[in-house]
Amino acid sequence: MGADREGARRHRPARAAAYVACGAVLLAGCASMPDNGDLRGVESTPRQDSQVRVFAMPPAEDAVPSEIVQGFLEALTSDDPNYRTARQYLTADMAKTWRPELSTTVLTDGPGAQADSPRIREDADEVSFTLTGDKVATVDAQQSYAPATGPYSSTVHLRRNAKTKQWRIDALPQGVVMGRTDFQRNYLSVNKYFFATDTTQAGTSARPTAVADPVYVRKHVDPVTHVVRSLLKGPTRRLDPVVRSGFPTGTALAKGVGALTPDERSRLTVPLNDRAAAAGRNRCAEMAAQLLFTLRNLTPAVEEVELRAGGEELCALTEARADRVASRGSTQHPDYLYFLDPEHRFVRIPAGSSATQPDPVPGALGTGERSLRSVAVSRDERTAAGVGLDGKALYVGSMVSGGSLEKPLLTSAGQTEEDRLTAPSWDARGDLWVADRDPGKPRLLLLEDGAGEPLEVRTPGLGGRVQAVRVAADGVRVALVVAEEGRSSLVVGLIERRREADGRSTVTVVEPRSATPEFEQVTAMSWAGDSRLVVVGREHGGVEQMRYVQVDGSTPDVPTPAALTGAKEVTASGDDRLPLVAYSVDGIVRLPSGTQWQKVTEGTAPVYPG
Repeated sequence: MGADREGARRHRPARAAAYVACGAVLLAGCASMPDNGDLRGVESTPRQDSQVRVFAMPPAEDAVPSEIVQGFLEALTSDDPNYRTARQYLTADMAKTWRPELSTTVLTDGPGAQADSPRIREDADEVSFTLTGDKVATVDAQQSYAPATGPYSSTVHLRRNAKTKQWRIDALPQGVVMGRTDFQRNYLSVNKYFFATDTTQAGTSARPTAVADPVYVRKHVDPVTHVVRSLLKGPTRRLDPVVRSGFPTGTALAKGVGALTPDERSRLTVPLNDRAAAAGRNRCAEMAAQLLFTLRNLTPAVEEVELRAGGEELCALTEARADRVASRGSTQHPDYLYFLDPEHRFVRIPAGSSATQPDPVPGALGTGERSLRSVAVSRDERTAAGVGLDGKALYVGSMVSGGSLEKPLLTSAGQTEEDRLTAPSWDARGDLWVADRDPGKPRLLLLEDGAGEPLEVRTPGLGGRVQAVRVAADGVRVALVVAEEGRSSLVVGLIERRREADGRSTVTVVEPRSATPEFEQVTAMSWAGDSRLVVVGREHGGVEQMRYVQVDGSTPDVPTPAALTGAKEVTASGDDRLPLVAYSVDGIVRLPSGTQWQKVTEGTAPVYPG
């Protein structure tokens, strides 16, 4: 997720691409550039040092059609602001109407190009090329990433200018297209932040809860300004139903504002239009907090934000004070890591410590009176939930010494352990989630405040049975492992809550989307940040692996966890200073940063709060 720093190095398309590629700086292999016929793919720039910037060169004099197409495609992968060089490959009319910001199509490899005519006649004045490839993802006009599959095909038409005799592109699809490697080099994933509409962190004051909305921006083309403009435009369509912005509707950068750059004290001044002028101090603090949360991983660093409108300061906020304005899951530091010992008793060790000897958890569930199969601890670490060893019953109890274990709040009628209750999960409101896998009545259930009659959560558009459930710290997203037709996949949906006229609550999981479309089986998963999860699973015909994924289905730019044999369960904290913890064939193991897995002790079912 961190921003790459800028550097400088030139990158030449068309004929110039051959000079640089064969000169061994930027291009991995030379794309052939015939006068006619087949034009090979332009997936030509492997991952590079983060300091490297790539710039295109304009079309050469008397360039043939294949060179024009090649040069244009290469220019799409450059760091040229507003694609000024790419537009030089277009006719004047096409340059005015082409809108590259509308979409980005990502292919497995760079687009291949084939002339529609086997051979271009010397006296021809027009020709078409078909661009082809296999889709990996798309990024829409809101900069929102979505996995995609299937073949890609589009047509590029060229015409020779009657006066200059130069070939130029006069028809092409809107947006841009490039290979996955060039996308990874050119684009950066950034979390924009908004506030949950009706979620307050359990055990805290009425601070709003910040929700991450990941978008992709061009890495080396003034990302600070582009991210600020994107934030002011509001959340992406998918997240919009469950979040709000502190910025008044219509807020934008003041007219004439150019690039935004923090000063030598890492203070960023953001001039806004008059729509922001009426915001009071509290709302202005929310606006500034949104900016600081959003810009925290970009370079150069921003440690303070000053908002201005009409030539006057509205407010200023430092990074240190931003977490007092709103809560974020990634700032929560749990006190303990919890798990079950070999006798299926509920125990814990201090989070992040090197301790290996656990202590019993205080409260009724920690007495050992009930053998447990799985556990969950509320985010304030005051209440625990546990599922009995046979998977039938769900128990909830206070983590205070001296209490007795009450009757189960929920019982499954499933015939086998695998057809009964999943491990439970607590959300930010203090509500408890669990799925009943009974084939005769599969249900996703919620117990408000961890008590009372279970509420069945509506799951329209979600096929199969829920095999695992984990609610994000932001309280508006839920991750589900769903099994259907021999496959199990990780699905992330939005939590939509309503209060009906008769006072009843309804909860619905909407917009469910796969976060691991390439996985055939998902074994375990956990939230590992504001918009990131860690997943154990395997692709078709592959071996089991552990990796990080974003909620939008993209792969974050972070190191992959070290390999772990036989991982059955995994847990992570939003605080990335705490290690991953897993249950594997070796028992409870943890992964300190930059090292290999280390055994902690014997046991099962490790969990951080949540």
